[in-house]
Amino acid sequence: MNAMAIKCGLIVGAVAASTALWGCAQPGLGGSNYSRSQVRGEQSVRLGTVETVRDVQIDAPREGSGTLIGAALGGIGGSTVGGGNKANAAGAIAGAVLGGIVGQAVEKSNGERKGVEVTVRLEGGKLVAITQEKDEEFRVGDRVRILSGQGATRVSRI
Repeated sequence: MNAMAIKCGLIVGAVAASTALWGCAQPGLGGSNYSRSQVRGEQSVRLGTVETVRDVQIDAPREGSGTLIGAALGGIGGSTVGGGNKANAAGAIAGAVLGGIVGQAVEKSNGERKGVEVTVRLEGGKLVAITQEKDEEFRVGDRVRILSGQGATRVSRI
């Protein structure tokens, strides 16, 4: 195995590891996930019945870290292609562009989550809709409670 193949393998491995770690660090948005600031805080509770349930896709936050990491590693890898300074520079530019595109795609796919939009008729007759990560199954007619407070609202089955 030549030195260029080893460098490319290390670069690809570093991109994969960094994007995998970034994806694991994303906070959940489900009904059973609480941020540290929401713990021990008072929440209002409303009761109701599920009217509709719709699956949704929760987009990944666009932080740009995948693009930056991919571009940097692609530029490093691309600079090893070619024999002269001009070829190295062209390889670095092409590698950075391609790495940035791949990094952005990996970041997006790692951060997307399956979600659910639940429309609930409250006991007073008012309709509300809550969208959250799909960590619980809801069916039309289910009795649910809606917890609201500290900047978050979530729904859970009773």
